Amino acid sequence: MERWGLPAELVADVELVTCELVTNAIRHSGAHNPKEPGRCRLALERPTPDTVRIEVTDRSPARPVKREPGKSETGGRGLALVEALALDWGVTLRPVGKSVWAVLRART
Repeated sequence: MERWGLPAELVADVELVTCELVTNAIRHSGAHNPKEPGRCRLALERPTPDTVRIEVTDRSPARPVKREPGKSETGGRGLALVEALALDWGVTLRPVGKSVWAVLRART
């Protein structure tokens, strides 16, 4: 991302969303692929000069579910965070598994 010359704030947001999506893939896909638990693929693209598209693919067919965690829970806020930071996000089902993607734009 440094080579792309992106603003530091966008780089920080991309890093955070990437971490959330990869963590979810590792945490939740192992049951569907016990021989390769936690295996996923990450792709970053720059569709326009001020946007970055993140895509994390795993072998689990289960769609991620945004939930409302209790105040004392330490997890469960990842997709809410992705939704708050992303211009758009979604899920693409694959023949084996799925891809969860998010598009982020530099803040103005």
